[in-house]
Amino acid sequence: MAETTLTIAGRQYDLRCRDGEETHLAHLAGLIERKARMAQQSTPGLTEVRTLLFAALFLADELNDMKREVAGRQEALPLGGEDDPAVLAIEALTARLEKLSDGLAAPAADA
Repeated sequence: MAETTLTIAGRQYDLRCRDGEETHLAHLAGLIERKARMAQQSTPGLTEVRTLLFAALFLADELNDMKREVAGRQEALPLGGEDDPAVLAIEALTARLEKLSDGLAAPAADA
């Protein structure tokens, strides 16, 4: 088990993590630290707890926006029409796979 120290909102946190994850945790702490600084700059005098609360809310808001964007892009994908070349190719591959599967299952049934 590895140990690392993260600094967020001016306070140090000693954590244990799996070996090799120290850099990733430092990166995540950096993201939180930037949001904590944003909170402190926009509302001076916040307590440590409220600073971390606002940092978490900022990050959650970004995550929510990204999830919406991904969902919107998935809906906009051009798949779906029966005459769509991608759909036709997938259907043809599916039929071939089913035929191969049936061919492999038939000798097993005879045995």
